[in-house]
Amino acid sequence: MYSYPALINTKFPKVTTSIFTRMSQLAREEGALNLSQGFPEMEPPKDLVKAVGSAIVSGYNQYAPMQGLLSLREQIAQKMEHLYSATYDPDTEITIVPGATIGIYAALASMLKPRDEVIIFEPAYDSYAPAIEANGAITISIALKYPDYKPDWKEVSKLCGPRTKAIIINSPHNPTGSIWSAQDMMKLEKLVKERDIFIVSDEVYEHIIFEGREHQSVSRFPGLANRAFVVFSFGKTYHVTGWKMGYVLAPRELAAEFRKIYQYMAFAANTPIQHAFVDIMQQPELYLGIGDLFEQKRNVFLDGLRASRFKFKPSKGTYFQLLDYSKISDMKDEDFAIYLTKEHKIATIPVSSFYRKKNNETLLRVCFAKSDESLQKAIEILCRI
Repeated sequence: MYSYPALINTKFPKVTTSIFTRMSQLAREEGALNLSQGFPEMEPPKDLVKAVGSAIVSGYNQYAPMQGLLSLREQIAQKMEHLYSATYDPDTEITIVPGATIGIYAALASMLKPRDEVIIFEPAYDSYAPAIEANGAITISIALKYPDYKPDWKEVSKLCGPRTKAIIINSPHNPTGSIWSAQDMMKLEKLVKERDIFIVSDEVYEHIIFEGREHQSVSRFPGLANRAFVVFSFGKTYHVTGWKMGYVLAPRELAAEFRKIYQYMAFAANTPIQHAFVDIMQQPELYLGIGDLFEQKRNVFLDGLRASRFKFKPSKGTYFQLLDYSKISDMKDEDFAIYLTKEHKIATIPVSSFYRKKNNETLLRVCFAKSDESLQKAIEILCRI
């Protein structure tokens, strides 16, 4: 009989179940209000749900083209032109994928070779480093500093070496709710101008941005767009994270390499849902209005917390908010998050989970994309602590 542990040469010896899964499971076990996992409680647009059903009934139930429905790619191209003055060829430069995470992985897999280096900014979405290392490359981490989480461009330049193959950026930023300015993008553009470095830009929260600020997509900046895989999400935009639908934009040559990898990972995304998004994208007010919706929820949540002992700097984008509990406890953040779940019945995410090396910041991430009832319940709980 084979001894399977002896046969398995794991790529991730230190990886266990993610903190998001653990905290959500603990929330269920404890009957706690779950502000940990990043999904909205709002219903998707009725027209979108109706369009999915209509597409199924109409027989759109077999494989879509590998690159996605052309009609959907055309809608995306029009949107990019309208919002960002960016031109992408629907035929060769836009690919529909089953979720942004798989898009990020395929982008990295298409360009990385063993011992290449990829720079990420921490705190970072937890799929970045594993995707890099699964492809034999090396993660180089740069820590962003509380409370503004702005990149230090001198440090970035210093860490760009002969083996630097790519930089992953994320704005609006999960978990901190910070955003990159046009000046940040121009500094990045200048930094990579004379270097052979690709960009993977995670822009899944592009429409969730507050107080009249404008999303600075990589696609706005020619010196970045010509070397970038730009990743977007339908799930975040239309409150359908469980549908796992997104798209990746890249120049023709990069998109061709991306598709070589992607076709063996998933081949095609969900067909009837693609048909539904063709219809719903013709109502731009739906994606243009979600920033106002989430800004209102953020304001209600933070106004309620002003009577609490938590400190905070209002999120500028995404539907996440960081809370500083330093006036309440000196526990490590993971211990404090578990304590809150068990003793106060509210689940959060410790921000140290977004770093490869744990730090000692007393910060929790909460999701405010919740119903008014859930937000009021959360406020009541947090103000009692």
